[in-house]
Amino acid sequence: MESEFEVMRKRIRELRETAGLSQNRLGKLAGIQQASINRYEHGQAVPSPKALLWYAEYFDVSLDYLFGRTDSPHGIRYPYKRDHKPVDEKTQKVVDLCFDENSPVREKLKEALVGILGDAMWEENEHE
Repeated sequence: MESEFEVMRKRIRELRETAGLSQNRLGKLAGIQQASINRYEHGQAVPSPKALLWYAEYFDVSLDYLFGRTDSPHGIRYPYKRDHKPVDEKTQKVVDLCFDENSPVREKLKEALVGILGDAMWEENEHE
């Protein structure tokens, strides 16, 4: 049985080759030296977490796939159940009006929503 690192080594090489990229070109895209990519693909070094995240994002695959935990490039999906309060009738009506193209108040509601979200983003950035 192959180790996670052996599977990862093969998969990162396969992804690069399938995309038609040389090690040099991939290195330039990822900001990684070509020699490092060569060592990753030959099992002489292990990519950093930052490099692994780059591979996953660039090739649109999951880390589960890179590590051989699944053969599906999209990974193992875990169900997400959001706990939320039921929406009251008035709130639902406002939301419906926002998305109703024939609503006479749609533009005003959109402006208000953009303002609220903009203010929230501004406050969040001030605290960083």
